[in-house]
Amino acid sequence: MISGRKSLLAGAVLTGLGAWQILEGGWIHAKAALARHLVAIAWMETLASGEPARPWPWADTWPVARLRFPTLKRDLPVLAGASGATLAFGPGHLDGTAAPGALGHSVIAGHRDTSFTFLGSLRQGDPVAVQRQDGSWRDYRVTGTAIADARLPWQGPAQAKGIAALTLVTCWPLDSIVPGGPLRYLVFAEEFLSR
Repeated sequence: MISGRKSLLAGAVLTGLGAWQILEGGWIHAKAALARHLVAIAWMETLASGEPARPWPWADTWPVARLRFPTLKRDLPVLAGASGATLAFGPGHLDGTAAPGALGHSVIAGHRDTSFTFLGSLRQGDPVAVQRQDGSWRDYRVTGTAIADARLPWQGPAQAKGIAALTLVTCWPLDSIVPGGPLRYLVFAEEFLSR
């Protein structure tokens, strides 16, 4: 009789732990979906007002641009800053680089297992579009890719003056199950001027 009670208690504890793990995993996905929705609303408010809008009152980031990858049917907002806290909600614009869609060199980073899972599918010549805060779009074409060691100084590709250039960055290897590491996968794009 005592071993029956122990088995019943052990089964109840294991069932409770399993339910807790399932609910916690579901909660994480629900929070991520809500955050994506709030960031999208904040971007629409930014476009309407011309002023940066925070996705929630205590957010330490806000959308600064939108990326579109037509061949891959991907569209995502770009957030201010590239800290780990920001990248949890989407790709982030690296401080100190040109604003996305502006003249100069803009760098945008994203996690390889969330927002930038598709970077390895981009090919030379693929279009990339950036929507700026004023609602206008700037068209780019992928010019190449590289793998760089984040521990070494990096100068980036030589950029022609007077154009908009974009570098998209994520961790390498793209399919690694171990997070972090020093290697980065880079996708370079330059403004595409139709003639």
